[in-house]
Amino acid sequence: MNVILIRHTGFPEETVSLGAKLCYSKANIEDLKAKISEKDQSAFIQRLMNMGHESVLEHATFTFGIEGVSRALLAQITRHRVGVAFSVQSQRYVSYENGFGYIIPPSIEALGEAAVQEYHAQMNQIEEWYKNWQERLGKQGEKSNEDARFVLPNACETRMLVTMNVRELRHFFSLRMCSRAQWEIRTLAEKMHELCLQVSPELFRDAGPACLRGKCPEGEKSCGMQTIKREEREKLLARLNEENHHAE
Repeated sequence: MNVILIRHTGFPEETVSLGAKLCYSKANIEDLKAKISEKDQSAFIQRLMNMGHESVLEHATFTFGIEGVSRALLAQITRHRVGVAFSVQSQRYVSYENGFGYIIPPSIEALGEAAVQEYHAQMNQIEEWYKNWQERLGKQGEKSNEDARFVLPNACETRMLVTMNVRELRHFFSLRMCSRAQWEIRTLAEKMHELCLQVSPELFRDAGPACLRGKCPEGEKSCGMQTIKREEREKLLARLNEENHHAE
């Protein structure tokens, strides 16, 4: 899995702070902008989070390039629709006549080499079925691709460009960084979160599973790792802070 941060709103913390202060001030925008210091931003953002005033978080967006993930993951991430934009590699316009990449679940790898080889053989068989249907459908490019793709598996690798605003990112991290989330989308969320933290620590310091901010909402299904999760977050923040200090 490869995740890169393509673009983000310039000065996202300042943008969010400006939007919030504008709601409660008679001052014009230029004057407000001149008054917002980094110290003010930090304190003000934390106050916004505590108040639940999250609409201003929508002013800042982050765009990610994501590769080496499965179509199974695609089905999950596209459930997030509000404040999100997707561009996904098409199985209609992109042909797999020369083979397709696929994701191997860690649980299958853990079964040993024989299981992995069996999995490879199954993917190779699907590839042959796909090519066979392309041939029988006349190899008419996208016209045959769109029906031949019906035999392709959820394991099939894809790539996408995803843009989310900060409000949706925090919601996404709350659900998908939870220990009960499916392993692949949890890994993706963790990678995205670390990239966001590097750009805007104040907006994402407490972002993640709900247990970082309060009681776990999972009830009897809780993983029971709340303390460990909080300790891991403190270590991550300390590491990033040290890296930023050395970079300066």
